[in-house]
Amino acid sequence: MKKSLVLAMAMALGVTASAYAANPFSDVPAGHWAYDSISKLAAAGVIEGYGDDTFRGDRLMTRYEMAQIVAKAMAKGANVDKLAAEFADELDALGVRVAALEKKSDNVKITGQVRWNYQSNKNDGVKATRNRLRTRLIFNGKVNDNWSYVARLENNQFFHRTGKPEMSNKGEEETTFTYAYVQGRLGGANVRAGRTWAYLGDGNIYDDKFDGIFVDYGKKFRIGAYYGKPTEAQTWGWNPAMDKAYGVSLGANLGKKVKLDLGYDKFKAATDDDLDIFNANLYGRLTDKFGLGIVYLHSKSDNKGYIADDASKNGFVVTADIAGAKFNKPGSWGFQAKYYHAPAGSAVAHTMNGGGLDAMFNHGYKGYSLNASYTFAKNMMYSIQWYDLKDRQDSKKYQTLWNEIQLRF
Repeated sequence: MKKSLVLAMAMALGVTASAYAANPFSDVPAGHWAYDSISKLAAAGVIEGYGDDTFRGDRLMTRYEMAQIVAKAMAKGANVDKLAAEFADELDALGVRVAALEKKSDNVKITGQVRWNYQSNKNDGVKATRNRLRTRLIFNGKVNDNWSYVARLENNQFFHRTGKPEMSNKGEEETTFTYAYVQGRLGGANVRAGRTWAYLGDGNIYDDKFDGIFVDYGKKFRIGAYYGKPTEAQTWGWNPAMDKAYGVSLGANLGKKVKLDLGYDKFKAATDDDLDIFNANLYGRLTDKFGLGIVYLHSKSDNKGYIADDASKNGFVVTADIAGAKFNKPGSWGFQAKYYHAPAGSAVAHTMNGGGLDAMFNHGYKGYSLNASYTFAKNMMYSIQWYDLKDRQDSKKYQTLWNEIQLRF
């Protein structure tokens, strides 16, 4: 890092070069373009040069040398928030507190996800493929110490989509504002409200956008409730469509590595047709690298559009996890296997990448999925997934091969 990078700090000190008559360093001539800025920093005691009265502006400095300069500028009251954040670790090593500066840093943080995927389906003998690029930008704005606002902008580009002929091979795209909610603490409870998401029954009931309010309290022992509109349940074409949902949950940690969660969810339509789902989720880490879980599901409804008369109302999903790929750890990997024996009416908006769940909604589904992931570079991960599912009543097959590369920033 060249010393010329620190000259911008002179502007933050708020003094003028006319205050200095003497040439501060022998190797910085009065006509040099950086003379005034170096004079300000030297007079303020931010930079000292070397013992032979030279500045040596072309020399590369270490991060610790830079951190010392930033620390001195901070002590003089200079506004160097961004530099302080950049050299926070070195400043901490020097015993300089930067917490106050971090609070004054940019109020809105932007993160992102870019995912390319290729999907091949064979649903009840009908083949389809899709090649898509999805980009998400997540905006997190701090309202105060307890509350923040989150928004997510999502763009999908369909390079190839045989399942939707009007968009096939045309490079069509769509952009939507998928999240817009506030989150924070009210008393001792966590609150999330707006267009947000719902994750019900370990994702086996609902795992998608939701307009409503969620409240939960506790860590070792947990209680939660929600109310709102299951937005994605409207898109499946069921009649009547579900336009209201609410539910409650209870949870407890049974030791350090085992947890149990119970949930009750009710989905309602404008015609007062109800769908009730109960779930119990038990999950434990048997070792540091191996986890095992089971979700019990029970559904109930008088509406034949939700559950067929002769369909089973009870089922389960078993999950086995080995290790786990992490975006911040290159070389990390993970493997997951699931076995499904889910009841009718349980997958209201299940976003698993396997197709055909809407077709199997009335009867339930069974089968398995396999998922392997590998982080080949920091914040870059590849995943391959295979789904082999059947309708629990007529045994129609629904198979999916899914490949994806995801980047995060």
